[in-house]
Amino acid sequence: MKIWEQFLNCILPPRCLKCGCILPDNRGLCPRCIQEINFITAPYCQKCGHPLETLPENGSKMLCGSCLSKKRTPFRLSRSAFRYDENSKHLVLAFKFHDKTDNASLLAKMMFVAGRDIFNAGADVIIPVPLHYTRLIKRRYNQSALLGHELSRLSGLKLNCRSLVKHRRTRPQVELRGRERLENVKGAFSVKKPEEIKGKRVILIDDVLTTGTTLKECAYALKRAGAKSVDTLTVARVV
Repeated sequence: MKIWEQFLNCILPPRCLKCGCILPDNRGLCPRCIQEINFITAPYCQKCGHPLETLPENGSKMLCGSCLSKKRTPFRLSRSAFRYDENSKHLVLAFKFHDKTDNASLLAKMMFVAGRDIFNAGADVIIPVPLHYTRLIKRRYNQSALLGHELSRLSGLKLNCRSLVKHRRTRPQVELRGRERLENVKGAFSVKKPEEIKGKRVILIDDVLTTGTTLKECAYALKRAGAKSVDTLTVARVV
C-alpha cells in the first residue's frame, strides 16, 4: 500500500486544499495556509467557546457575558476549530457547496483537537445536523454527516444519522438575519427514534456556528427526546 501511495503521489501529487500548491505529503494544507487560519485557542469561554480577550487573573474558569448572565441554553459545551473569516471560508465553502468532500478528513481532525474537552467530559454518540430531503437531493451529500463520519472514526464513538431529522423545509439561514433566523427553523427538527437518544450524551455536529439558532433547535429536539446532554462541535465560528 505504501508503494502504491508513492506511485500515485508521483502521478497526482497531493496539493494544499486551500491554495492548491504541491505538497510533499498528504498533510492537507501548506505551512503558509496553516499560519493564515485563525484557530480558536485559549482564552475562550469555558462553556460556549466564544473567544475572549484576556486570561483570568485568579486562574478560575472564564465565562463570556452571555454565559455569566445564565441565559437558557440547551448546550453543555460548545467548541469550534477556527474563526470563519476571509482566511478560512474558502475551505468551508468549497467543502459545503463545491463537492470538495476530501476536505472532510482535515476539517474533522481540526474539530477533534478543538473538541478535546468535550470528548474528555464524556459522550456516547455523534449526531450531525440533518438536511431536509429536498436539500439533500440537490446537494447530493450532507457535509455535517461527512464530518461526523470522520469524527466517529477518530474518536471511536457511534455515529447516528437516522434519529434526528429535519421534517420541514426552510430557507437558507444565510439569507436571513436576527429574529428571522429563529422563526425560520423553529420547530423544523424532530427525533424519529427517541429510544436511540434517551439517556445519551450527544455531540451535535455542524460546519459553521453563526448565531447558533439551527444548533439550538436541534438540541431542543434532542433534549425533548430524552438526551442526557448535548454538546456542539463545529468546524468554524463567526466571531
